[in-house]
Amino acid sequence: MKLNLKRPLVVFDLETTGLDLVNDRIIQISYIKIHPDGREERKDLLVNPGKSIPVEVVQLTGITNEQVAQAPTFKELAADLAAAFRGCDFAGFNSNHFDVPLLAEEFLRAEIDFDFSACRLIDALTIFHKMERRNLAAAYQFYCGRKMADDFAAHRADQDAEATYRVLMGQLDKYSAENQEEEERRLQNDMDFLSDFSKTDDNVDFAGRIVWRPLLDAQGQEVVGPDGRVIKKEYFNFGKYKGMAVTEVLQRDPGYYSWMLGAEFTNNTKQVLTRIRLREFNNQ
Repeated sequence: MKLNLKRPLVVFDLETTGLDLVNDRIIQISYIKIHPDGREERKDLLVNPGKSIPVEVVQLTGITNEQVAQAPTFKELAADLAAAFRGCDFAGFNSNHFDVPLLAEEFLRAEIDFDFSACRLIDALTIFHKMERRNLAAAYQFYCGRKMADDFAAHRADQDAEATYRVLMGQLDKYSAENQEEEERRLQNDMDFLSDFSKTDDNVDFAGRIVWRPLLDAQGQEVVGPDGRVIKKEYFNFGKYKGMAVTEVLQRDPGYYSWMLGAEFTNNTKQVLTRIRLREFNNQ
């Protein structure tokens, strides 16, 4: 099955020094860029994380400190990656919860303001969990009819990205209208649909410090816009202002913005907060 694309789709995977969005770094990034005309570009890059790779990560991935010692840092790769990714949508396996947020952090650390909010984010793991609830190896066997261990080396970004691409294609084929009689078991070969289907939360920032909540009128009823959709606003989801609208807090306590910028929040959280602040300033 050919993907129904209106703009390029980047199917990617990362290997990292760990799972901490603030402190860990990328050691390998691999991606497949699929163009609307069906052309495919593949890249597999080792990255010098600027810190030692933990022993357990070396054992898991096979990527050693010696292998990345002469590799470029993410900052050195960032401009070319941003150019390659501009105007694209993204797909991965558990990417909405880890790979995209960490990639966003790396771009911001490299002083590149890459706006993932303008991208459709498609997570094959979320689709899989909603449909079958397994892991990548089980997904590969289920959708591709083969054991992943027979086709790929485990825990390598280039291998996992390739497997994820095949899984996504298998999902679209299995849950197509031609193969599913029940409408609720069908997936649309449409990036807007798949992006919405991949969402599992109402986070505004990737870390979930700021979330979307419905705008309520004076009677406590949800406000509906001209398009028939409920209008939503950004609310804090932590600390002393949890449950309060971000715009209200910024007006009531302007120093809270400066405190957040100086505290140990992810760069993406600070980026989102700054965009909200600038939007409100420009709307005055």
